[in-house]
Amino acid sequence: MTKKRAATRPAVLVLHGPNLNLLGSREPEIYGRDTLASINRRLEAKASAAGVAIECLQSNHEGVLVDRVQQAGAQRVRFIILNPAGFTYSSVALRDALTAVKIPFIEVHLSNIHAREPWRAHSHFTAVAVGCIQGLGAMGYELALEYAIARLKAR
Repeated sequence: MTKKRAATRPAVLVLHGPNLNLLGSREPEIYGRDTLASINRRLEAKASAAGVAIECLQSNHEGVLVDRVQQAGAQRVRFIILNPAGFTYSSVALRDALTAVKIPFIEVHLSNIHAREPWRAHSHFTAVAVGCIQGLGAMGYELALEYAIARLKAR
């Protein structure tokens, strides 16, 4: 887990779902060779350069992610970037937490979930997300962060 926060700046929360801690070694032909640590470092550098605080959290446990979303609602978190990973297809609890806190979020997937097994094509999150980026590998996170920064600065 990587944490960076400044109380006086807008905050972006990046949530990585189950098995994303295995990036770089897990099915690199699908998910790429970037590690989660390298993705987080790039996001932290981009956010820092823009003057935006960021926190990145990965968990294999649904309740940890739900708890963090609920905490975000009480904190200065202004935008969430979420890769729900395996929870995409099953976590009504995480979706409900996101809709309850009313923090805008972008759903990110490293692979194109519509080009894989048919059961992967349905996401519980897309309908309540600001947008969805998929199939662009690790770059999807960076594009989501660029959008979040632009949205925060426009306020």
